[in-house]
Amino acid sequence: MNPSKGTKEDCKELFLSLLDFGDIWGGKWKIQIILYLSINKDKTIYFTQMRRDIPGISSKMLSKELKDLEMNRLVSRIVHPTKPVKVEYLITVHGESFAPVAETMILWGLKHRKLILGKSDSGFN
Repeated sequence: MNPSKGTKEDCKELFLSLLDFGDIWGGKWKIQIILYLSINKDKTIYFTQMRRDIPGISSKMLSKELKDLEMNRLVSRIVHPTKPVKVEYLITVHGESFAPVAETMILWGLKHRKLILGKSDSGFN
């Protein structure tokens, strides 16, 4: 859909989709968590390991963000009835669909950083 050629209703629909995107991906941690799970999708990832591997995130914040991601069907969890209980997290197919978006964001961020740090004269060329 081309935003410049749409109707007022099309524009409203686009804005709503951007609000949905912001609600899901807003904040500091969700994109890092989903990328971590995507990179490690062939490994068994437990909560404790994820907390250790994502610098700066607290247990409370990781738990909150994982619940949000699970509610949006981007992450699934498996509870292992051990003592202590172990919880395994996996990226879903829907979560993996975010990978091309994340890649584009990372590439933009790298170019932006070069521009801001003065390592690029022409911006995004």
